[in-house]
Amino acid sequence: MLHRHLNHQRFTLAAIDDVISRGRWGDWAELRRAVLTDRSLLDKVERVCRAHVSDPFAQRHHFWMNYAEEHRTAA
Repeated sequence: MLHRHLNHQRFTLAAIDDVISRGRWGDWAELRRAVLTDRSLLDKVERVCRAHVSDPFAQRHHFWMNYAEEHRTAA
């Protein structure tokens, strides 16, 4: 996924937020593969999502927060 305002394709906090907010199925699958390869990305996903959990309409961020929490306990 080409990220808005970013000139790289690394999973920085801004890139993760962009994938979660605007990404499609393939983008989410790519993020999932990256998380499974590099478990330290779970920290970044949680950090991004934590800023949105108070918003009940931020369902994508709620999904990824739950995903990160479940995979952290499974590791």
